[in-house]
Amino acid sequence: MSIVNSVSVRIGTGVSEVSDARSAAIEAASEARAGLRGARADVAVVFASGRHLAAAEAALDGVYEALDPEQLIGCGAGGVLGGEREIEGGDAVVVWAASLGEGSAQAFHAEVHETEEHLAVGGVPDLEGSTGVILLPDPFSFPTDQLLVEWGAAHPAVPVLGGLASGRRGDGEGALFIGSDVVDSGAVGLRFEGVEILPCVSQGAAPIGPELTVTAAEGHVIHELAGRPALERLRDAITGLCDRERAMITQGLLLGIVVDHNKPDYEQGDFLVRGLVGADPEAGTIAVGAGVSAGSVVRLHARDADSADQDLRAALALRRTALGGRPPAGALVFTCNGRGRGMFGVDDHDACAVAAGLGGAPAAGFFAAGEIGPVGGETFLHGFTATVAVFPS
Repeated sequence: MSIVNSVSVRIGTGVSEVSDARSAAIEAASEARAGLRGARADVAVVFASGRHLAAAEAALDGVYEALDPEQLIGCGAGGVLGGEREIEGGDAVVVWAASLGEGSAQAFHAEVHETEEHLAVGGVPDLEGSTGVILLPDPFSFPTDQLLVEWGAAHPAVPVLGGLASGRRGDGEGALFIGSDVVDSGAVGLRFEGVEILPCVSQGAAPIGPELTVTAAEGHVIHELAGRPALERLRDAITGLCDRERAMITQGLLLGIVVDHNKPDYEQGDFLVRGLVGADPEAGTIAVGAGVSAGSVVRLHARDADSADQDLRAALALRRTALGGRPPAGALVFTCNGRGRGMFGVDDHDACAVAAGLGGAPAAGFFAAGEIGPVGGETFLHGFTATVAVFPS
């Protein structure tokens, strides 16, 4: 357990692998409460994995017994992390708690409703005056991309971070937590006021090959790259890769799309990374998992553990610099369920990197089925990233 004193924000975290869900929640929440050093728990975020999802209501009861937070959200997880530990399988509960000082947070549950004409999303808060949002959607029942576009257009300065729930109950139902209730669909979240949140999005893929300009495209389909058929130009780019880069793309070929074209040079964090989802040899086109327009700059990407490690540590170092070198009050971490031991070959990689990068500040989170965070001033749903919501003290 890590403890940080702060004038305005205090954060505590706790994690437990006790086999009984209620007991595990009480243990984790008690650790988190100790980190608040007597301050009131204004908000708690809870992640539960394994068999504890079958007894999620009992786990939430345990959190309220030990911590009694004013607001609570959370979700089912395929794995959790707390402190310098990552628990990628088995039964675990992690609790992140915060005392917000002069700030405040309001929990919400957004749901999709069917009308006569279309599907509408209800329960979404107004972000006017908000300083940040944590969002935990169910991946199968909520239009996350649509909401992010709408929020971004209306409130581009409000950071939105979070992750898609990655754990489901034994009956296949979703598991989102709002207060003492477990709901099976929609999205839960926290709307903050008067609480600063520094977003940190670290890519899990490295740029390789040349930068290419899209010269013809429609929707998700790229027709031309640098004035030539897209598939032909892509094959040339792959042919020009070195042996190491060719080995990297055996893990899957990705395409990075520059979001902010105002920079003179593009670095790893400037690309929105998406998978190549199809190709038409006759037409010479390729399809990518995001809309692309003519004039966009793209570059091949590949999953790479070394690059992911360096990018995460560099991104965290920038946040520490922005804070004048002092540790923050704490952080919420949303890391891709495709990272972890399978990507890095060691246990606890992202948890340890966050702990080192943020000076041991208390941090907790989960392995998500998709991560939410800003790139180039726009908020997207990502894959293979480690996305961190840093809370200054």
